[in-house]
Amino acid sequence: MPWAAHWITAALLCGAVAQYSSDQCSWRGSGLSHESHRRDVEQIYLRCSQGSLEWLYPTGAIIVNLRPNTEPSSGHMAGLHVCIKPHTYSQGSHVYLERAGDLTLLLAEKDHAQGTVHCFSLAEGALFVEAIPQTDISRRITAFQYELVPSQGPGTHMYPYLHPGLVTCKPCSDEEVLMAVCTSDFAGSGTFQRVAPGTNDHAAAVVTLSRLFRQKSRVFAWSGARGRRWSGHINVPAQCGVHPGRDEYLLTGSVHFGEAWLGCAPRYKDFLKLYVRAQKAGKNPCQIDTD
Repeated sequence: MPWAAHWITAALLCGAVAQYSSDQCSWRGSGLSHESHRRDVEQIYLRCSQGSLEWLYPTGAIIVNLRPNTEPSSGHMAGLHVCIKPHTYSQGSHVYLERAGDLTLLLAEKDHAQGTVHCFSLAEGALFVEAIPQTDISRRITAFQYELVPSQGPGTHMYPYLHPGLVTCKPCSDEEVLMAVCTSDFAGSGTFQRVAPGTNDHAAAVVTLSRLFRQKSRVFAWSGARGRRWSGHINVPAQCGVHPGRDEYLLTGSVHFGEAWLGCAPRYKDFLKLYVRAQKAGKNPCQIDTD
């Protein structure tokens, strides 16, 4: 920690030169480039909603500033959280939150191998990545992915890493369901087939979809040879049990680090009634093929 405090002071007083990644989304660098300047702090600016960092042979420290391309006056940044997921091979550094020279430990080196997601408010500060002094750095790589995640919206209360210990399994309101089907990373209708082994935080539900209205990435695979259907896994918080069977549900949710997470999920027949009422009332939900 004394070394970290020294490096932060050096960065603030000496004005370390800012280094931008080639695409402003991801950064890859090497500690060997400033091996003779172990106390230098390199400033990195990333401006995308998701990306990655890979620091080979870490020495010294880097400050990662996450600044999305949104207007400050738009209010979009106020509710944003940052979630990082270290690769299981990542090692060689501690990760802190840094704000005005104060450090809060976010991820110790020994915890990288678990690959657990850690989230924090964007307003809490930048990431300060401190290399651990080593006599041999040849096999050390610090690597993680990051995502910007809104803290509010349909189904966000179901993502366990956003608000640890505060996950609620309450049903979504009618307004949230209508918004979810139009704006979620994925939306479709289907059934829960079974629950696969998971972790203490969540379980992976195996689902089959008969309708797929949208998906942000290919988390559900087409199995047309056996009928019009898609299949895949959806993560569900451990305390929010699912009931495999024939009941059909509207399945919506978000995709984080390539995995689907359940959001609003009313029974499909109840959603259909809500959708028809909304159309008749002129609330103009997005157009989907419910047949």
